Amino acid sequence: MTQRNASIAIVGAGDFIGAAIARRFAAEGYHVHGGRRGGEKLEPLRQEIEAAGGRFTGHSLDARDEASVIAFLDAAEASAPLEAVIFNVGANVQFPLLETSERVFSKVWDMACKAGFLTGREAARRMLPRGAGSIFFTGATASLRGGKGYAAFGAAKAGLRSLAQSMARELGPQGLHVAHLVIDAGVDTAWVRERIAQAKGAEALADMPPDVLMDPASIAETYWMLHRQPRDAWTHELDLRPYGENW
Repeated sequence: MTQRNASIAIVGAGDFIGAAIARRFAAEGYHVHGGRRGGEKLEPLRQEIEAAGGRFTGHSLDARDEASVIAFLDAAEASAPLEAVIFNVGANVQFPLLETSERVFSKVWDMACKAGFLTGREAARRMLPRGAGSIFFTGATASLRGGKGYAAFGAAKAGLRSLAQSMARELGPQGLHVAHLVIDAGVDTAWVRERIAQAKGAEALADMPPDVLMDPASIAETYWMLHRQPRDAWTHELDLRPYGENW
């Protein structure tokens, strides 16, 4: 592959969507920086990407901490100019309302909304002098509507969506593409499959048709598509759902 003099940073480089985004951008020659709690967990991904000829650097990152976010994006910018920053922190927890403590609500808000603010602000500070760059936020069904047991998660994801909208209106005219992606279905992970088995039974899981869950690689392809959009036809928000969502 042809290596670019450009980097991207993934805040919340987990094992599924985050890792898939890292592989996709690395395959296009970007130096990918991934940050997550326990950065040592990224070592297998680094080895995989480098074996394929790409570049990946893993970092330990607490996305709720301002200094940690600044240091992470400084490191990415130092390797090559930042072209894209992707906020992909999850924080999907379910608690009945009366069992949602102040600590739980605050922690989920810090992870899914405040951390997005810190990421977006610091990304903009590095991109605005060049007048170009992509800042993408991973949303969820809860970004659009609250659900039973998801008061904390819904509040945080709705806040993140509004943050993205405000950033897009302010930064778009200055050359930065801000987009919010609603992942409006289950992603094909071991955790999601376990939940399906618990809800519908092991036999139903075994008989599940294809295209009911979203492949992380397919989701990553959408991030790449958004990054390549011409600025006279930018998408701000889109939702992703699988062909077989009604199963």
